[in-house]
Amino acid sequence: MISIKNFLKRAAIIVITVFHFTFIFSQKNVLSAPPDQPAIIHLSGKQINISYNGQVLFHGRINLDKDKVDIRHVSDKKDNAVSQVIKFTSLSGEPLSIIGTVSASEESFPCSVDRPMVANEDIVRSSVGLSHSLLNRAIYDRKWDWVFSVDNFSTVLIQPTSAESHQNSFQLIASGNEISIRFRPHYYQFHRGLNYYEPWTYEVWKPSVAGWCSWYAYMDDINEEKIKKAADIVSEKLLPFGYDYIQIDDGYQQPQVGFPDTWLHANNKFPSGLNDLAKYIRGKGLVAGIWNNVSFQDKDSAFAHKDLFVLNQEGEPAKGQWIGYSLDGLNHRAIDKIIRPVYRGFKAMGWHYFKVDALRHLRYEGYNSNSQYFSQKHASRVTAYRNVVKAIREEVGKKDFILGCWGIRPELIGLINGCRIGDDGYSWQELAQYNSFNNVIWRNDPDHMQLTTKNAYRDCMLTSMTGSLFMLTDKPGEYNTGNIEPAIRTVPVLFTRPGQLYDVDPSRSIYLDRVNSEMSGSGSRVFDASRSTPYDLFLQEINEPYENWMLLGRVGESRKVISFHDLGLDIKKTYLVYEFWSKSFVGEFKEGFIPGPIDSAYNCQLFCIREKQDHPQLMATDRHISCGAQELENLVWVDNTLEGVSHIPAGNSYSIYVYEPSNFNFVSFQCKGATFIETNKKGSIREIRLKSNSDKVEWKILY
Repeated sequence: MISIKNFLKRAAIIVITVFHFTFIFSQKNVLSAPPDQPAIIHLSGKQINISYNGQVLFHGRINLDKDKVDIRHVSDKKDNAVSQVIKFTSLSGEPLSIIGTVSASEESFPCSVDRPMVANEDIVRSSVGLSHSLLNRAIYDRKWDWVFSVDNFSTVLIQPTSAESHQNSFQLIASGNEISIRFRPHYYQFHRGLNYYEPWTYEVWKPSVAGWCSWYAYMDDINEEKIKKAADIVSEKLLPFGYDYIQIDDGYQQPQVGFPDTWLHANNKFPSGLNDLAKYIRGKGLVAGIWNNVSFQDKDSAFAHKDLFVLNQEGEPAKGQWIGYSLDGLNHRAIDKIIRPVYRGFKAMGWHYFKVDALRHLRYEGYNSNSQYFSQKHASRVTAYRNVVKAIREEVGKKDFILGCWGIRPELIGLINGCRIGDDGYSWQELAQYNSFNNVIWRNDPDHMQLTTKNAYRDCMLTSMTGSLFMLTDKPGEYNTGNIEPAIRTVPVLFTRPGQLYDVDPSRSIYLDRVNSEMSGSGSRVFDASRSTPYDLFLQEINEPYENWMLLGRVGESRKVISFHDLGLDIKKTYLVYEFWSKSFVGEFKEGFIPGPIDSAYNCQLFCIREKQDHPQLMATDRHISCGAQELENLVWVDNTLEGVSHIPAGNSYSIYVYEPSNFNFVSFQCKGATFIETNKKGSIREIRLKSNSDKVEWKILY
């Protein structure tokens, strides 16, 4: 998508041979924490070699002789956070450049790590595949939690060069009179203060998580018939497009929840029992999900088993709002008697998605509010807290999804797959507040969505673009109407990595340490993601073997002009811009474009931005907001023919939109696995409409 040749020409950099170093991570390294210490630097003539954790991290060259460059090095450590900087300064006034290869694990990706000092970067960025953005100044290795970056003011280009099963490689080119290279090990763990983040011990959940939740549809007025009906409709209308989960929420349990039977034996609204219900959901091809919470409301049982609970200063079970009587997470008998049987039972019934609620209340009203109980035991409140959730994880295993609910939960990193980062009710603003956590720490959950006329397109679009957890919560009959359109165009959710290792809106995460002293979970706390943010632009970069392009989601009109520079594109190139929802071609542009007003029919805009080629090219498809990335297996231009292979649900319509330069004439269209309906052309865009006969369609456009 960007040209290294042009970059080198602009920066007047001398191209030097790139040295490549390959390494394989051993199983032993996967299980061992990397050292919290600086990298080893070796300089020999013009060559630079930087090693960390027994592997070569960077290997490259300086363009100037050693006597023309001043090289300084410093390492600093504060509260376990190591910062190491190597500064190169040109002594002769000649342009200085460094070119080399960064080698990192298969979980590494290019990104920005430091908030820009010159310009305000106010676009929330994410990437499907390895980013090629010109905004990137760093490489983050998630497996080992280190970041390798170039400080502001020098010019930088980072380009992926290979992606293998155990290693990614990147070419790094930096130029300027002064170049500072910065290395920070244990970046999220110590620099960001997430003490329980040990990514070498776990992977983030990568498959799409999309489905239906009963909560806002019915609140606690659920029953067996309603849930089975929901499974019927979701299976028929949504499953073909990627909605895999049905999650029942509050309303099935016995009143005054306490010991495991009150969860495992449903109330009389579910006469066939939870085992039968899970079997029914699975029989529809769906994953069965269930809500429960860690509160204990049965007073008589709590007082009859005082030794299992946190005690107040009078020696009685301490009671807190929302949590009732708090289980003593330091007592393994308590966990074995109350927690493990519930999840062992759910698992045996066939439930495989677990929304665990009241976790904030166990932490705040249960443990923080009774800190003296833990002080007297000379024990950690966080250890007790993690013990509870660790037991849940052990019972359900690593292959089932655990959603921690609700509010930001840094204490549970490594134990939960997803986190409901804000209050009850969907909030797209949250996605700008903890964007750096998403698909690095866990999968962010902005809560379930309703397909309202006002917000459906916007909410579905942003949740999908950011790679977040995606759950609908309408009455299922809604999915038999035209309101289903935004839902089927945004799922499955493509796996993303954040473009920034900082939060674009830091107004919440700056207070994250207050989870240790908060004693009330009644409503949002200052560190929980909120419904207020000034940031309204979301960028998803798509990187496929056949092409790279960008998607820009716009949900506000704060910017009247969109600069390609601000999107990380080369402003010397020409780009084609297409608006997905309205199916309209905006035009071809250099430097930027004017997006125009947002149509109230959608309350958002989604622009597909592709570099202009010298031949007919795919502009978009209508299957998914990724404009082809979700369903296209391959795309190629050869012998005056544009051809591709698309995977789409059988029996559905499918439109392909192609940009045709004026000097090319359309001859014919051919397809296999679909029935051709019609083609028409408006301006430079040709639409080809099909109806799929199978889930694989091979097609060709001849010119």
